[in-house]
Amino acid sequence: MKVTVVGDVLLDVDINGTATRLSPDAPVPVVDVAHIRRRAGGAGLVATLLARDGHDIALVTAVSDDDGASHLRRALAGVAILAGAPLATTPTKTRVRIGTHPVVRFDEGCAPAPSPSCTDEMLAAIASAEAVIVADYGRGITANSDIRTALADAARHVPVVWDPHPAGSEPVPGVAVVTPNFAEARVAAKVGGQDPSKTAAEDAGKHLLDRWRSNAVLVTTGEDGAVLVERGGPGKIIHAPKTTVDDPCGAGDRLAGSLAVYLGLGLALPGAAARAVEDASAFLAKGGASSLVMDTSTPDAAGNSQPVRAKASPVVELFGRFQGLEPGIQLARTVRASGGTVVATGGCFDLLHAGHARTLAAARSMGDCLIVCLNSDDSVRRLKGPHRPIVSMEDRAELLLALTCVDAVVVFDEDTPEACLNQLRPDIWVKGGDYEPHELPEASLVAVWGGRCVTVPFHPARSTSGLAEALAKVS
Repeated sequence: MKVTVVGDVLLDVDINGTATRLSPDAPVPVVDVAHIRRRAGGAGLVATLLARDGHDIALVTAVSDDDGASHLRRALAGVAILAGAPLATTPTKTRVRIGTHPVVRFDEGCAPAPSPSCTDEMLAAIASAEAVIVADYGRGITANSDIRTALADAARHVPVVWDPHPAGSEPVPGVAVVTPNFAEARVAAKVGGQDPSKTAAEDAGKHLLDRWRSNAVLVTTGEDGAVLVERGGPGKIIHAPKTTVDDPCGAGDRLAGSLAVYLGLGLALPGAAARAVEDASAFLAKGGASSLVMDTSTPDAAGNSQPVRAKASPVVELFGRFQGLEPGIQLARTVRASGGTVVATGGCFDLLHAGHARTLAAARSMGDCLIVCLNSDDSVRRLKGPHRPIVSMEDRAELLLALTCVDAVVVFDEDTPEACLNQLRPDIWVKGGDYEPHELPEASLVAVWGGRCVTVPFHPARSTSGLAEALAKVS
């Protein structure tokens, strides 16, 4: 799906380490830094998450030319950045953690900034989108009059989801849904009460519905989920799955991005909101924004930060019935332990063709490693008939591993990959096709460990059967 994200980008820096002693200068812990991670925050996080889901993303924002901006551009590799001239430095939020426990956060350059300029390319990206997310972080991009006009025009044709900020601009009229958290909604609506009850959230949502002239308001209420307020009806409670959360950072970004995509796919708002809440909960269960590895460094012996390159070497095992799963499992564990995202896909991959290559490249772009679950020769024969496969599993595996986007191949002998998946437990399971992710037979299994199913576009006129028929004519 072609999605445009409009909003302010931030640089998030996570400094993680251990503390076993107090400083002699003051009664404060000394943090021995284990690693430093830099990632795109704000609208950049929304764009990154949706790009990892396989969508065509354009990011309409402002990016400076300082050192922080260079880190941002690396973190946003694969996202089309359409930026106006910035009028301020890159806002940076640095979090220091001991283990999973936050100690302190430093904000640099996060004061309100003047509205940046706008280009024709930025306006064109808004006009051509199939769905739009506005991630307002109070840095001025949504105050630009040309951008506001373009967003109002887009809202007449495609779903626009607006994630507001107390220091930002008010949503343009007519957007599909605005997604404040309860604290933001309470302040904006000037209603009392600290407890995010259904009644309090609904009252705030109804007030803001009239004030913002949106079609709906979805007030998020933390671990309880959200309350959806639409015109002409009572508020609807959307419960969130129970999960243990160490760091809630990024939940709102995940929710807004998923909500826009589901609406763009044609889902009705209540169903789209329920699925977006589930996506946000699953995202937090896997560690939230702090689990995303984009630009990582560790101190060397001299105390200088050195980049980490943790991509595993390709692995292939050809024994079937899971004797060969262990290397694949180890790869998944290694990537996941470093905070990375494990992606898996599966199939016969008989007579590798351009459609396969495109699907595999799209899958690899969604995470930090790609493991291919490959049907064995016996499995292919049971599925395709006695004359298949055309290419042996050894050669199919070797050809797959020759692709730079494939990190490992694991052969399974069953008719379906469920048992293999249950061992690998990927964060994302990718299949090519023109069906919905929830329609995949593996969807319920992958959801057990908080994973997601994603489909990438099917490429017509490119198939193994078509190639086999063509070869038969020239043989």
